[in-house]
Amino acid sequence: AMTFLDFLKYLVSFQTHSKKIYLILDNSRYHHANLLKPWLNHHKHEIILEFLPPYSPQLNPIERVWKETRRKATHNRYFPDIPSLVEAVQTQFSVWSTPNESLANLCSIS
Repeated sequence: AMTFLDFLKYLVSFQTHSKKIYLILDNSRYHHANLLKPWLNHHKHEIILEFLPPYSPQLNPIERVWKETRRKATHNRYFPDIPSLVEAVQTQFSVWSTPNESLANLCSIS
């Protein structure tokens, strides 16, 4: 929650106009932490947090990316250590590091 609060402060620090920032979030516990409430209340004219409905991974494209990453890089594979696992995931991410059709299709909402 403290790291997320630091991120919100950082985000608001770049605001140079009078328009509000609308931030769309999943329902991670730290996005709802009591620690955030006083700061959010004080900055309610600058930033609004909007939450996706609970249990709606179809609305959160990163969930599809993680699912495809597991399918392509880690599913049903043995990794002797954490560095081997990290390397497999990074290899898959490097395939997606430039714009490509496969990732674009994966992240489009249908």
